[in-house]
Formats: sequence, structure tokens, C-alpha cells
Amino acid sequence: MRPVWSGAISFGLVTIPIKVFPATESRNVSLRQIHTADGGRVRYRKVCELDGEQLAQEEIGRGYETATGTLVPITDADLDAMPLPTAKAIEIVAFVPTESIDPIQIGASYYLAAEGVAAKPYELLRRALQRSSKVAVAKFAWHNRERLGLLRVLDDVIVLHAMLWPDEIRSTDQVPVPDVVAVSEEEVIAAVALAETLTGLDMSQMRDEYRAALEEVIAAKVTGERPAAPQPAEPASAQVVDLMSMLEQSVQEAKATRGEPATVHPMPAKKKTAKKVTPAAAAKKAPAKTAAKKPAAKRKPPRSA
Repeated sequence: MRPVWSGAISFGLVTIPIKVFPATESRNVSLRQIHTADGGRVRYRKVCELDGEQLAQEEIGRGYETATGTLVPITDADLDAMPLPTAKAIEIVAFVPTESIDPIQIGASYYLAAEGVAAKPYELLRRALQRSSKVAVAKFAWHNRERLGLLRVLDDVIVLHAMLWPDEIRSTDQVPVPDVVAVSEEEVIAAVALAETLTGLDMSQMRDEYRAALEEVIAAKVTGERPAAPQPAEPASAQVVDLMSMLEQSVQEAKATRGEPATVHPMPAKKKTAKKVTPAAAAKKAPAKTAAKKPAAKRKPPRSA
């Protein structure tokens, strides 16, 4: 593995020469653009707008476009002459608790390595980070801009995480929030039970199913075979589902996947509240009184003529 940057960690008056190695790698399957009519490769060419000439990489520089459309050339000499103290150093500015860092700020990750005389101060910083249970916030310059970074320990190596500046994080006020909906205590308890059932994930077992499926499709087409037909997805139902039953079913399925016995999570019994009965309703429910039957009147005998 080749280093992508060399510099030093500035830890107070201590300077630690280090090399930076990429901590991650992309495993994406690269797809090229082709001409659908004949399968020819579509390539991009860098052409000057003024003379129409195709340019080589060494002929291309950088510039800043103003609001009026004027391009101001910016050379490497201009960038190197900038009074930036972090140009060749990762300058630690503070040690903070890990939980104070919002994960939304964290970006690409790099491993820092030290050799020779730098090994001792490197080990000193590593142990200080471990014993303090904190992370170090740092500033460093890379790719022609100053960046915010985070130093922490992973195994026996110091890791540098590139971070976004606070003003690069958009406010959540810009996100539309749905109307307030009523959620019962029973539903919350069921959701927590599902979360507890799904606890204990082994991240090393996670697999990119999409990439694996795409690789199978490519392998089949290379050998002239027809890719396997996908399983038809069940259409989404527009009917309102019982959220409680769906949560309970999810708990049972999660336990079955983990080989655990399917047990119903105890739900608190719903309290029965006495219903108010209005006089009119009471009158309707009351048994109807049967009217007392009067004795039949005796018929008078007919008069004789």
C-alpha cells in the first residue's frame, strides 16, 4: 500500500513525522458508457472553448470564475505561497469527548504511520488518546484546501478522519417535517422490542447484495448465458396495516433468523375505562316495563225481546 501524503502531526511542541495511507477502498463495479447502436466506447475529451483544441493533462491549469464570467488563473506557485501553517502538518487544536462529534461531519478515513525516530512520539500520542478516551480535533491542508480532521485510535493505529466544516452542514430546518401523529405506548414498546431483538449485528458479515447480483449478471453475459430472471416483487398494498401486528411479526421473524425461540413480547394490558352513560342511553338500555293487563270486562247478557 502506497502513502498518499507525507507530513507531520503537530502535538503542542511535539512534531511527529507520519505517512498517510488510505483506510478504505472502493469495491464498486465500474460500468463504462457505450454507444448502444454498435457497442463502441464513449470517451470524454478535454477541449479548449476558444481554439477547439484537445488538451493533454499537462496543458491544463486551474482558475476561478468570477461573477462576470472572467477566469482568473491560479497557479501551483500561488497556492504554495499561501501563509497556511497546516500546509505540511496535521495540527491538533483540541481534545474532545467522542460523543461530542456528530457523525454527519465525518468523511474519508486514513491510517497514519510513523517510522524511525517518530515511533516514540507516535506511540505517546496513541496512548494519550486511548487513556483519555477522547478524540483529537485537528486542522490540515490537503488538495489545495484546509480541512478539519479527527484523530482516534483503531487497534494500534492512529486514524485520521477528514471532516466537514460546521458551515458545510445544512440545517435540519430545510427538511420538511410530517404532521404530528399519535403513537401509543404499546407501539413504542413493540418497536423497542424489535430493536432489542436486532441488537448484536456482526458488521464483518455485511455484504453488498447489489454488487454481487451485478457481478453475476456480468459473468452470465460474458459467457453468453441469459441472466437469471429476478423474483417479482410483491406490489405495495395501499391498505392501512395494523402497526402493532407488523411489529410483533417482525420480532418473531428476527428471532427465527437468529435461531431463537419465538416468544411474544409482553405488552402492557390496556386499561379499560368506564364509558359514560347518558340518561338517554340508559333509558334505551333499561328493560322495557310491561304494562299491567286490565281484567277483561264481562259482557252483559243480551236483552230479551
